[in-house]
Amino acid sequence: MKIKLICVGKTDFSFVEEGMKLYCSRLKHYCKFSEVYIPALKGASSLSKDQIKEKEGELILREIGAVKGKVSGKKVVLLDERGESLSSEAWAAKLEKDLAGEKEVCFVIGGAYGFSKAVYDVAGGMLSLSRMTFSHQIVRLIFLEQLYRAMTIMKGEPYHHA
Repeated sequence: MKIKLICVGKTDFSFVEEGMKLYCSRLKHYCKFSEVYIPALKGASSLSKDQIKEKEGELILREIGAVKGKVSGKKVVLLDERGESLSSEAWAAKLEKDLAGEKEVCFVIGGAYGFSKAVYDVAGGMLSLSRMTFSHQIVRLIFLEQLYRAMTIMKGEPYHHA
């Protein structure tokens, strides 16, 4: 199973990066995991929020291999506040089903203003990690911990104490 995490912008906080490295190293025991960082836009201060979302959206679509508004061979899941909110156990079950039916699952964490319409249009799902709002950098660490937790739940390992 192949899982890719796509993020817009770099991680500025060393404690987030340190935590991400820990969970990325743990995930390698469960799946082929990769991370891709789309560089922050240059000259973004002169652009509107919609222009930023459109330009970031073009880069996301290129990274996931969208052609003419379609993605094949993989499921794209957006981490979005309007996404489905699940318990860790329910998400592990859903993830297991997704991984069984797809060659690759791509999770996407957008920039500060979210996603363009074109990115929403190719998404095969949306996931909310909480009803609370987190910075897109903190979400990276929370997501990786939850992904690792889901993997241990699927394998019946004791990391998750239900």
